[in-house]
Amino acid sequence: MSSPDSFFDAPFPPAPALTPFTRIRCAVSPLVSLGAAPLGERRYVPLAGGEVRGPGLSGRILEGGVDWQIARADGVLEIDAHYVIEAQDGARIEVRSQGLRHGPPEVMARLARGEDVPASDYFFRTLVRFTTGAPAWAHLNRQLLISVGCRQASSVLLSLYALS
Repeated sequence: MSSPDSFFDAPFPPAPALTPFTRIRCAVSPLVSLGAAPLGERRYVPLAGGEVRGPGLSGRILEGGVDWQIARADGVLEIDAHYVIEAQDGARIEVRSQGLRHGPPEVMARLARGEDVPASDYFFRTLVRFTTGAPAWAHLNRQLLISVGCRQASSVLLSLYALS
């Protein structure tokens, strides 16, 4: 039998692989602020539709989704987006995307003004989960994905990678 510390002394297992899954371009409406709240400024961004295209999933984003946000005092933006993708076959897939966006204050100020800023200049990552009752897409209910995001003036671009 191994000692209680053997787990902590053993090498880490290989890191999970990331496989390119899909790309999302989501149109966003103007930000709505609810004002200061205990954890920071509470706000939301209505999602106005968009396109999904990639090897794992293609379709469109239906209007009506919302990206709830908390702008924290430390400059970090907490993201909690909830929306629906309609796949090319008509199946509907619920999406929950939660994560963080942050960077140097001058970069974040440029984003706030609607300027194009290279994604490499700031951190924008989310953990994405899907839920669907469509039999053809049931495998999505068992996946975790990581997105790398880029905020533009009137859209958000996400590159999703399946985590194995």
